[in-house]
Amino acid sequence: MSTPFSIAFLARIVFLLLLVGAGKAKLTESFYNTKCPQFASIVKDAVKLAISNNPRMGASLLRMQFHDCFVTGCDASVLLDDTATFRGEKTAAPNFNSLQGFEVIDNIKAQLEKACPGVVSCADILAVAARDGVVELQGPSWKLGLGRRDSTTASFAGAENDLPGPFSDLQDLTSAFSRKGFSPREMVALSGSHTIGQARCFLFRDRIYNEVNTTNPTFAKSLKANCPRTGGDNNLAPLDVATSKVFDNNYFRNLQGQRGLLHSDQALTTSAGTTSQVNGYATNSATFFNDFAAAMKKMSELNPLTGTQGQIRTNCRRVN
Repeated sequence: MSTPFSIAFLARIVFLLLLVGAGKAKLTESFYNTKCPQFASIVKDAVKLAISNNPRMGASLLRMQFHDCFVTGCDASVLLDDTATFRGEKTAAPNFNSLQGFEVIDNIKAQLEKACPGVVSCADILAVAARDGVVELQGPSWKLGLGRRDSTTASFAGAENDLPGPFSDLQDLTSAFSRKGFSPREMVALSGSHTIGQARCFLFRDRIYNEVNTTNPTFAKSLKANCPRTGGDNNLAPLDVATSKVFDNNYFRNLQGQRGLLHSDQALTTSAGTTSQVNGYATNSATFFNDFAAAMKKMSELNPLTGTQGQIRTNCRRVN
């Protein structure tokens, strides 16, 4: 027979579980259908305009989401500016003077605040803008659950330590992605994002001058004029030398010919397993697109804040 104590104890457990459920919620594709029906069109149109003005912006938005999600989760922490009493992620080494596109997110947020004040999170804006940028550059699309909320904190240390870098070897890359729950296959698929975008000279200088055994000599020579041994650190080169403004599978063909711009790119050809996958993607763009879309959807769901967690920022650059 139940005692008053056991009944009270069970009631308390049920109450606590309800509180937990109230704090969390599932992401759903229809989240803004009635709350802000203009959401999708506002983001899509703004991203299209931004890319027409600067084709590099598609890669910038994609990279920004990656740098957001791989730190504390997809919570828009990467968008927060430093203040006198707050240190965000923008000045961490992988982001400082490197991440681009913040003004595009600001523009989208301003339009949405006029259309649907206090409804759409910066985290959802970033997730959809990254996807729409890929689509605008002729890449794949993927379905996105919505309902993320925005963090009130950031992690400078996480941005410094959690993001795989351009000098990483295959083991470092595999470990970094594994810590976030990604398989080696998903890692290679996501690396295909380097089919668009550019990198600064100091990130690939050592590769073109010193990695002679794994770098196509003609490719290296073509880069040296714009990336001398000293100086020109911020000079840019396309990550995909052939089709840098189109999202395609040419990145993997580059790797086959030892024309990966970064050490971490060419590192994908240093094991039999990843080399086989590189070869598969190089010959079958549909497989790459499908795998990339699935991995991006998974990445967009890394530790989101939902329900009553976090907040809906009015300005993506600062907490309310």
